[in-house]
Amino acid sequence: MSRRCDLTGKSALVGHKVSHSNRKTKRRFLPNLLNVTVISDALARSVKLRISANALKSVDHRGGLDAYLLAAKSEVLAPRLRTLKKEIEKKLAKAS
Repeated sequence: MSRRCDLTGKSALVGHKVSHSNRKTKRRFLPNLLNVTVISDALARSVKLRISANALKSVDHRGGLDAYLLAAKSEVLAPRLRTLKKEIEKKLAKAS
């Protein structure tokens, strides 16, 4: 399981830990990933995701998982969420 957010694509970054004497050693900056169950209103089911805390705040701000996925670019999303986005678009198109 990679350390990558399913929604935003955030992953580990590499940088330096700098000591007081200005000595530099490699370190990794890991994203704050959470295992979350989010409900899709259009599909009326829950989806388990591994997303960053920042993405969770963004989902709440945009008004739920469906609204977030419809506004998100498909290139950033995980393959599993791309198919979920297509299912939501089909369901909403059928309802209209």
